[in-house]
Amino acid sequence: MAFPILGLHHVTATVDEAQPDLAFCLGALGLRLVKRTVNFDNRHVYHFYYGDERGTPGTIWTTFPYNGHGVRVGVHGAGQIIRTSFSILAASVSFWEARLRNRGVQVERSARFGEERLLFRDPSGLQIELVACADRRAPWLASPVEPASAIRGLHSVTMAIREPEPTIALMHELLGFDIVAENADRIRLAVNGSEPGKWIEIARAPADMPAAVNGTGTVHHVAMAIERADDQLKLREALLVRGLKVTEVRDRCYFQSIYFREPGGVLFEVATISPGFLIDEPADTLGCALKLPPWEEEHRPDIEAHLPAIDVGVAFS
Repeated sequence: MAFPILGLHHVTATVDEAQPDLAFCLGALGLRLVKRTVNFDNRHVYHFYYGDERGTPGTIWTTFPYNGHGVRVGVHGAGQIIRTSFSILAASVSFWEARLRNRGVQVERSARFGEERLLFRDPSGLQIELVACADRRAPWLASPVEPASAIRGLHSVTMAIREPEPTIALMHELLGFDIVAENADRIRLAVNGSEPGKWIEIARAPADMPAAVNGTGTVHHVAMAIERADDQLKLREALLVRGLKVTEVRDRCYFQSIYFREPGGVLFEVATISPGFLIDEPADTLGCALKLPPWEEEHRPDIEAHLPAIDVGVAFS
């Protein structure tokens, strides 16, 4: 039985320094900082959420800047999300290529599944793609990038898997994904329709690809969206019956989450849509202040003393 996964919710990566991450995501990519909080598992590390105007699930890119905390540089490899893709409109490909090159970013232009792509790396070494496609989602209108060219949201993620078949079986049978495209080196799966923000691609990892090692410059996990908390609980039980190790439901304040590793080793999260990012600040000031979960408020002076200084305004310069 497949459970009602709606599409991608967010993608989370471990990055190096906070200020360069802000500068790249806000200034270069033109995303909105929709929440400035801390890693709920390490209160002295920021957790930045970027996305559209309100942080709509399917547009959200999140980062943990772990510089200064003894985290090694990660290894891109099998059992990991090796590429995160955002969608843009086809008419803006040349604009983005020039914009990135003018900022000193090396860009590789290619095509796959009939879509033009721009591949590059962020300041921490993460592989990012901008993919030209027909995306009906509205961009953030206050972005430093004109609306006609602005990023629409997540397009997909690419996972490197040594043996894709068990992963595909799990994604189809419990999560509702179907294969919608395939070529010599990629398999595209879609859920709840085939459109940007609902795709996960699997790359068959070659024998000489190293095993993935988490660290800075790597994606930590991909989250999929589910509407109802009771469906999330039913999915958790089904995953346990299948023999997978699944966390208890965790309160992330802006959504509730469960985590598990699929057969290829990639960490999956299933997150609820509600309550969303407006629960603790209004839409017009999202991301302007440090927001802490209620259980961390008593530690605010210590947290603020240990977090690195950042300047969001400089990010747009």
